[in-house]
Amino acid sequence: MTVETTARTRQVSRALVPVLALCGIGVALMQTLIVPLLPQLPVLLDATPESTSWAVTATLLAGAIVTPISGRLGDMYGKRRMLVGSLAVMVVGSVVCAMTTSLVPLVVGRALQGAAVGVIPLAIAVLRDELPAQRVPGAMATLSATLGVGGSVGLPFAAGIAQLTTWHMLFVVSAVIGVLGIVLTLWVVPESEARRPGRFDYVGAVLLSVALILLLLPVSKGSTWGWASPVTIGMSAGAVVVAVCWVFFESRQPRPLVDVRLSGRRPVLMTNAASIALGFAMYSNVLAFPQLLMAPHETGYGFGQSMLMAGIALAPSGLVMMSLSPMSARITDRFGARTTLACGAVTLGAGYLFAYWFHTEVRHIVVAAMLVGAGVGLAYAAMPALIMSAVPLSESAAANSLNTLMRSIGTSSAAAVVGVVLAAMTVRIGDAVVPSLAGFRATFLIAVAATAVALVFTAMIPRSRPPLEAVADTSAR
Repeated sequence: MTVETTARTRQVSRALVPVLALCGIGVALMQTLIVPLLPQLPVLLDATPESTSWAVTATLLAGAIVTPISGRLGDMYGKRRMLVGSLAVMVVGSVVCAMTTSLVPLVVGRALQGAAVGVIPLAIAVLRDELPAQRVPGAMATLSATLGVGGSVGLPFAAGIAQLTTWHMLFVVSAVIGVLGIVLTLWVVPESEARRPGRFDYVGAVLLSVALILLLLPVSKGSTWGWASPVTIGMSAGAVVVAVCWVFFESRQPRPLVDVRLSGRRPVLMTNAASIALGFAMYSNVLAFPQLLMAPHETGYGFGQSMLMAGIALAPSGLVMMSLSPMSARITDRFGARTTLACGAVTLGAGYLFAYWFHTEVRHIVVAAMLVGAGVGLAYAAMPALIMSAVPLSESAAANSLNTLMRSIGTSSAAAVVGVVLAAMTVRIGDAVVPSLAGFRATFLIAVAATAVALVFTAMIPRSRPPLEAVADTSAR
């Protein structure tokens, strides 16, 4: 190896984590990018509020469906290739949204943007393939934090652009971020040699997609359709039936989309169960805190903030998530990822308890959000470490994608439950109807309960050797 080649290899190694983190933040931004526009979309698109809500639902469904598929394709054909492909889909979706003034193309573009969510588990799998073992925990913690950082920073970012320019500029910027991610990925990220070649499981992919649609559509639309309506009940029951068929089918395939036997191992199963609960708890913050900050002063408990100012007030929580990455790695190195996950759940619950008792000043909400951000940073850093210590190297992308899917199911459930609570517990201020203080406090307690459930599942994860040893052993095999 020449001196130039060695220098180039070191440069790539140093740049790998920042580049993948940039890609992760860019993809995570897609989840909150459209939030500032939601009240204006019916006028902008000449459509009903129920119709424009599909701009959010489409992103959720596409992300849930595509994430496990992109993980399996990454294990089969190369993770860098799938990273570039996912970012390219995001760019196409952004361009479609930027060029439209009607509902259907916007929903299509938003679905394409949501399909890029698989970038984050793919990036985490790349770290395991390419970095020295001692650098993996810290790098994984940084990548995991991008989910929360993108969501936290996305709100003021999107609100600022929407207020200063036109709403189309939001999607122009997201397209530029995607193109930059593609260029840097091609320049910095090497293609992994860890592959699991074979025939793609098309039937498994279709069954899983149908099960997720039947599950997530009622969760997202139940409040509109009615929770006891035949459509909601029928689709929910259908989701259970199709999921059972999918598990039965996958367990008999030599090259399944998701290795259900591997996913059924206690460490993986309990980590994924905890991920659902923690995804629920995390998203309660995204839903409740901005609305509390923007509630009118006339309520007696609201702060009358604009969307932009509310986003700025909550932005420090994302910075806390990222800054805690080194600490989470040290806790994992010393005590194991299970302890890190438990610390994250406890801190997350403490943030909501703080908000339950202290909510009379903006700084109270800022502190509560930072505690929630700290908990999310610790917990989300621990999940991939737990998953990858329990699966073979050739399954890392698919296993991390499934874990990301579990978090998405948790966030989707939170959107439904918290939405129902805040819609049912309201006060009228003039012509406006806003959530009541009792509704916000009930939301905080529900989130605390979710963290308690996550702690129970965390306690059921078996004690094991530190993740790095497990990764090394698996790689050796």
